[in-house]
Amino acid sequence: MDSHDPLEAFRRTGPERTRRLTILGLNAPDAEATFDRVARLAARLTQAPLAMVNFISDERQMFRGMYVPTASPDAGVDVDGGGIPFDLSTLGREAPGEYGFCPHVVAQRSQLALHDVFDYPRFKGNPLVNDLNVRSYLGTPLLDNTGQVLGTVCVADFRPRRWDDQIMDAMTELTATLQSEFKLRDSLLAQQQELFAVFDGAQFPIMLTEGPDHLLRYANRKQGEAFGQVPQFSPARQVLPGLDQVGVFRAMDDALRQGQPTTLSKVTLRPYDSETPQAFSFMCTPVRTAPGAPFKGVLTVAMNTMGQAYGGDNPATFAANLQGQFEQMGSGAFAHRDAGW
Repeated sequence: MDSHDPLEAFRRTGPERTRRLTILGLNAPDAEATFDRVARLAARLTQAPLAMVNFISDERQMFRGMYVPTASPDAGVDVDGGGIPFDLSTLGREAPGEYGFCPHVVAQRSQLALHDVFDYPRFKGNPLVNDLNVRSYLGTPLLDNTGQVLGTVCVADFRPRRWDDQIMDAMTELTATLQSEFKLRDSLLAQQQELFAVFDGAQFPIMLTEGPDHLLRYANRKQGEAFGQVPQFSPARQVLPGLDQVGVFRAMDDALRQGQPTTLSKVTLRPYDSETPQAFSFMCTPVRTAPGAPFKGVLTVAMNTMGQAYGGDNPATFAANLQGQFEQMGSGAFAHRDAGW
C-alpha cells in the first residue's frame, strides 16, 4: 500500500469487491433483518449508540445492517429494543465510497480502533466527525467465506471512549458469524446454476434479471442468439435496447412492481438469428428465493408465433414451475429470512 495514500489499496480492490457483492446480491443499500440484528447485537455488546453492517463497493457504502440512537446523542441508546428506531436523516442507508473510517478498515484488512478521533490529525477532519459528531470508532473487517473483505461491522460513539481488548475480541467474533450467511448464499447460487444448466439447451429465449434496474443474472444460449450476447451482471435495459424499444422492460417493471406475471403479446422485432422480423410474446414472471420473501427478480420467457414450449408446457406453466423450484431451494437455505440471490 502506498504510504502517501492510505486508501490506495481500498480503491485498487474496489472492482473485485463490487463484483463479489453483486454475485451475492449485496450491492444495494437494502435493509436486511439478518444484518440489522447483527448491528443491534454490536450496539448491545459495546454499549455504543451507533452500529452498522457496512458493505462497500467501488462507488458507495451500503448499510444493510444499521442501529441508531432512539432520539439524540444526549438521550442515550436503547440497545435492547426491537428493530431500527429510525434512520439518521443525514446519512440514511448509504454514503459515498470514501466517507468515514470504514474504507481505512477495508484498505488495511484489520481492526481500526479510534478512542478519540481528535487524537489523530488525519481522522479529525473526516466528514463523519462533522456530520454526526462522532468522536470514537471501532471497525472490524467483514470477510466473506472466501477471505475477501466486503466491508465492516462497526460501532461509534459521540464521546471519546476506550475500546478495550475484550470489546475488540467480541466484535471480531460477532463479525465472523456472518461468514455462514455468505456460505449459504454461495450454496443457493450453486443450486441456481445447476437449475439454469437444464435450460441452456431450451429452444426459446430465457433470461433472469434482478432488481428494478434488471441486472442480468442469467441468459440461456437462445436468448443470446436471438437478442444479443451481453455480459452477466450488466444492466439489461441498457445492453438490450431492441427489447426495450418494443416494451419488454416496461412489462418486466410491471411484473416486479405488482408481484404478478405480465404478458407482452405479439411484438414484432428481428432477432439476431433470423433474416426476417418475427412476432414474439414475452411472459414476465416475478421471482423470489423463498415463500413470503419480497420479489427480487423477473424471469422472462420469449415465445415466437410458432408456439414453442419447453417440455410440452406453455410459457405460464414453465415460468410457474421454475418459480416453484426457486422457492423450494430458498426455503432450505434461507427459511424465514429476506433472502438474497
